[in-house]
Amino acid sequence: MIDISVATKILDRETRVLPSEKVALSQAVGRILRDDIVADTDLPPFDRSQMDGYAVIASETVKPPVSLRVVGESAAGNGWNKTMKSGQAVRIMTGARVPAGADSVQRVELANENTDGVVEILEATEIGRFIVRKGDEIKKGKIVFQSGETITENMIAALAAFGYARVRVGKQPRVAILGTGSEIVEFTKNPGRDQIRNSNTVMLDVLSRKLGATTEILPIVKDDIAALKSAVKQAAKHSDILVITGGVSVGKYDHTKTALSELGAKIYFDKLRLKPGKPVVFARLGKMLIFGLPGNPVSAAVTFHLFVRKAILAMQGATSTGLRLGFAVLAADAKAAAERDTYLPSRLETDKSGHLVAHLLKWQGSSDFVGFAGADSLVFVPKGKIIEKGEVAQIAFL
Repeated sequence: MIDISVATKILDRETRVLPSEKVALSQAVGRILRDDIVADTDLPPFDRSQMDGYAVIASETVKPPVSLRVVGESAAGNGWNKTMKSGQAVRIMTGARVPAGADSVQRVELANENTDGVVEILEATEIGRFIVRKGDEIKKGKIVFQSGETITENMIAALAAFGYARVRVGKQPRVAILGTGSEIVEFTKNPGRDQIRNSNTVMLDVLSRKLGATTEILPIVKDDIAALKSAVKQAAKHSDILVITGGVSVGKYDHTKTALSELGAKIYFDKLRLKPGKPVVFARLGKMLIFGLPGNPVSAAVTFHLFVRKAILAMQGATSTGLRLGFAVLAADAKAAAERDTYLPSRLETDKSGHLVAHLLKWQGSSDFVGFAGADSLVFVPKGKIIEKGEVAQIAFL
């Protein structure tokens, strides 16, 4: 039995980075950047007005009201291309280029323009007021986003603004998901006596695709070593990762480790100081990584988040592969197992003082997927420890 930190180092060492490819910007959300994104222009590319109003020389508005001759108009996409002189003003729109000679913008609400082309400025302004200077947001040649970042919806506009119609991203890992056990049937069917629906594979499918993988759910394999070996061999022909659920403990019908050994797979670990999820197998067959996760749904989910997630993201070249960590105040005592680091499902809320509070969920163990469904985080409790109500604990955001 090994510590989680040791298992994580082994996983990092054994996970290879896949090649890259280019995709259309509209298809890039959720993918991992494999090139730095560099600004090809200053942003804004010119001094830009933040308001509708009048471009003026600030020193000429010190003793309002002051009358200025309106000599032109600068609109977004159609700037005024002359140099403004003393005693003049230029009508300007939000987003338009500030004309040469002007050093401030006064809001239209604080000005009155008559029909003779004269504007009365009603309040003084100052140099730079309501102007975003050229390059204030970013300078040409600066890195906007770095290789290894996950592309989010909020990044799309910036990528488009710098001309990235296509972006280089990590190739999507091919993840095969295999449910095992004579007791499980497809979740679309009614289970018979002593049977349960296969809830794990569809859960793992969704989690894998959310991280950018392509997936294939393989047919269920009963508790038969030959059938399991055949399924693993087939998966190795076209998969980067195989995730097996069930059959990883030490029971009479737990065949995963035996099947992998007989196939010649390299088994790196098969037991962790972790609750839930003690019987986790990590192996390699050829170039394919293999994760054997417990059959209990909560254990399968927790071990996916801690280990499979890291491999999927690392294969795409992500710089950050683990769950995002933070801290929260506990709403109740949290106790770890005596010899195993423990992750307890919780739900986060903010109290009236602005503190993040973790409420431990009531659940009946690693098979209670109904209780786990309300979790948005995991509270970490080191082995043998108790963190009391009101104390701060480390959390992992799901």
